[in-house]
Amino acid sequence: MSSLDLAVIGNCMISALVDRRAQIVWSCFPRFDGDPVFSALLDCPEGQSDADQKGVFAIDMAGLVSCEQSYLQNTAVLVSRMTDSSGNVVEVTDFAPRFKHFDRTFRPPMLIRRVTPVKGRPRIRVRLRPHFEWGEHSPGRTRGSNHLRFVSPDTSLRLTTDAPISYVQDERFFVVDRPMSFFFGEDEPLRSEADTTARAFLDSTVDFWRDWVRSLSIPFDWQEAVIRAAITLKLCNFEETGAIVAALTTSVPEAPHTQRNWDYRYCWLRDAYFVIQALNRLGTTKTMEEYLTYITNIVDDMDAIPNQKDMPPLFSITRSPDLEEREATALAGYRGMGPVRVGNAAYTQIQNDAYGSVVLASVHAFLDKRLIRTGNRALFAHLEKLGHRAIEVFDKPDAGPWELRTKAAVHTFPSVMCWAACDRLVKIAEAMGREDRAAFWRENAEHMHRVIDERAYNADKGTFVSSFDGEDLDATLLLLAELDFVKPEDPRFIATVEAVGSKLRRGDLLLRYDVEDDFGLMHTAFMICGFWYVDALNAIGRKEEAKELFEHILSLRNSFGLFSEDADFTTGELWGNFPQTYSMVGLINSAVRLSRSWEEAF
Repeated sequence: MSSLDLAVIGNCMISALVDRRAQIVWSCFPRFDGDPVFSALLDCPEGQSDADQKGVFAIDMAGLVSCEQSYLQNTAVLVSRMTDSSGNVVEVTDFAPRFKHFDRTFRPPMLIRRVTPVKGRPRIRVRLRPHFEWGEHSPGRTRGSNHLRFVSPDTSLRLTTDAPISYVQDERFFVVDRPMSFFFGEDEPLRSEADTTARAFLDSTVDFWRDWVRSLSIPFDWQEAVIRAAITLKLCNFEETGAIVAALTTSVPEAPHTQRNWDYRYCWLRDAYFVIQALNRLGTTKTMEEYLTYITNIVDDMDAIPNQKDMPPLFSITRSPDLEEREATALAGYRGMGPVRVGNAAYTQIQNDAYGSVVLASVHAFLDKRLIRTGNRALFAHLEKLGHRAIEVFDKPDAGPWELRTKAAVHTFPSVMCWAACDRLVKIAEAMGREDRAAFWRENAEHMHRVIDERAYNADKGTFVSSFDGEDLDATLLLLAELDFVKPEDPRFIATVEAVGSKLRRGDLLLRYDVEDDFGLMHTAFMICGFWYVDALNAIGRKEEAKELFEHILSLRNSFGLFSEDADFTTGELWGNFPQTYSMVGLINSAVRLSRSWEEAF
């Protein structure tokens, strides 16, 4: 049975998910949002045999009895050590090359698998079964002396290897008596010796990741967890444009048989803001700077479209307008739980927190002196237009942060984010010496704050509520202090934290909300909500309780230290798209806040 006990490798151009048998079960080409040529993760009906499996790149060991897997320390390089019933051992090292070459970052859409005999005479079989057009088409094959080509009318991909090509083509077991390398990617010849190149690419890729980790400003406690989370967030960064995807998969259901199957391979402004905030806490300013370039392009796009008022909540990683949602009917779905969706109709929704998400991220361009590409008057003018739109819509209905498809209300979180847009424009204007504009935005922010205070606080319940004049609670209320809308010591916020914990907590995790939505009630917890609760407990002075809960949530990570979007609040089983940037952000933020300082630790 498929599970989300998966490792992720990648190079900020492509990625791949590797299961506990060292099979690549998910990878899209030529980039994150492309065609999943390896899609076994979403095409695995119960009882399916290896012979029937499609969309997989497997290196099977004859007589396999165990497969021990781990990342090389502080890298995105995975090593799978397989042992057979006779004690023979082979290692598979998986990575996507990434390093500096000719003063440029070399990150081709390429996966490399290096197979090394460790003990005895291990035998392996290679099952390389890509397919195209979301499982609709099996490619034609051609072969050369050292390569196989997989061809369709629109696509061609190539495997180059120094393993016996006939054995690979026929999926026949053979002895591994020397290191062998497999390069899979674009249909281009490899113009150097295979294993020498693989070793050189591996060494350079390892050096890149370890240098990158050395630059992180990490907390003293939970260092390994934070490092793995930071690497994972970086792997979700499409570096070419600066975009950050919400997850690397589509259609892994949020809970069994719920139809909550969405495509998360896009950049949500809200999610990306939180990712940038977390990475900035760790000192990764280059990723932040690249994302700022991405969103400034989005701001310019919005300005260039006549009569465009509403900011979409998500964008493709290349800002392509093609996000139309459809179903890929050739794929059965995760554990057979379809549908498999391509595209996301949420791009048509009104989600008013988008304005705050853009402005809050852009503040760094004006206030962070480490950045080279800083904000200027032109960008400020664009951001002011977003601020004006925030003033117009802060008290208007929208789909809310949870993207309700058939229900609209004036949700508190988007309203607070609209206020935050104006509040941060004050700071930007002050930094630019524009006191006239600072006064304008200060006046509007104060007005919005008064309205939200009055409409989003339920005096009878003594708490803030999830929508204006409402009664229900949702987990985003835990962010009110983090966004500086209230002080942590405000009795209303303390009461809200306590009420959210009482109402939404299930074991060690939290629901997003506990009322019916378009698909009924929630059956799993949303991982980041648990971290929000940890942070809120810490903010109101319950630090030891927060630390204990944080440790419990950490124990739910898979064997590679990764989270998906959701988890069963009884069993802890992971559900939802994977790896989920939101969840990894929560881990980093909570660890930074709860950790001892380095001075305290020594």
